[in-house]
Amino acid sequence: MRTALFRGHRAPGPTATPQIESSAGATGAAAWAEEHHADVLGVVAEHGAAVVTGLGLRTVSDVVAVLATLRLSPVRETEGFAPRTPYADGLYSSAAWPPQRPMCMHHELSYAGRFPGLLCFACLEAPTTGGATALADAAAVLEALPEDEVRRFEQEGWILTRAYHEEIGTPLSQAFGTDDPTAIDTYCRANGIEADWQPDGSLRTRQHRRAVVPHPDTGRRCWFNQIAFLNQGTMDPEVRRFLIDEYGPEGLPFDTRYGNGDPVPADTVELINKVYEAHTVRRPWREGDLMLVDNVRTAHSREAYEGPRRVVVAMADPKRQTTPAERTGSAAT
Repeated sequence: MRTALFRGHRAPGPTATPQIESSAGATGAAAWAEEHHADVLGVVAEHGAAVVTGLGLRTVSDVVAVLATLRLSPVRETEGFAPRTPYADGLYSSAAWPPQRPMCMHHELSYAGRFPGLLCFACLEAPTTGGATALADAAAVLEALPEDEVRRFEQEGWILTRAYHEEIGTPLSQAFGTDDPTAIDTYCRANGIEADWQPDGSLRTRQHRRAVVPHPDTGRRCWFNQIAFLNQGTMDPEVRRFLIDEYGPEGLPFDTRYGNGDPVPADTVELINKVYEAHTVRRPWREGDLMLVDNVRTAHSREAYEGPRRVVVAMADPKRQTTPAERTGSAAT
């Protein structure tokens, strides 16, 4: 049955993203998903992602119903790097990010102690131009990166530093589900995060993560991180200068470093993004589309756009990430 679901063509480019066609429409979408859930998830497991068309998704309720019949249980986002609007349990708006600025390739919550193994995107309103959720094969990206850089990141891991400010970025109450310092400290200790409360009551954190992980199902090595995306070099230069003037160089909302604490130079960030670009597949959103993405095997980005864009996001199949200090040999449990 699985091959019968394919429309007969795949997106051009260095990776193949199967397109599955349904003629169910909104009224029959949940029933179609119930009948084909094993086949759809099998395609994602085999190829790293899949786009399902013809479901006629127009409302949050449509998406909730389809995710339920696909046997997916969305989880609450924790440690998000940009604000989202919650629509239903585990269903959110896309991360708030300026429309004119692309969002670099990344793996969702790859810095968190627990991250989603599966991402679900549904397009309720397509942009006028641009705005694709582009994809890149993480194993192919790893193979294309210079061996010396991969070796260093694999040996050392990477460090994410964050500073939480009420005026910019994600507020504590949304990032951690609470603004109670005791509860946040408990969460940080449980998830390998160093928490440093400032005299003004703001929080700075530091977390050390692996940059290369084996896929939890196949064992294939994947480039899995947000080293290039959450580096200060991705910020608009004027915004970065303002933030440094306002909060100091250690008070930036986010930045990345090598695992030994050395800064990641701008040319390394540029190199990573160039390799991602060489392995990127783009497909414009159409209203009603559903995209499922294996979050370890496949990185994703959001391209600049014009006009309205309403893409809702759910995160499912949570995994536990091991740290560079843990020698378990697996990405997740």
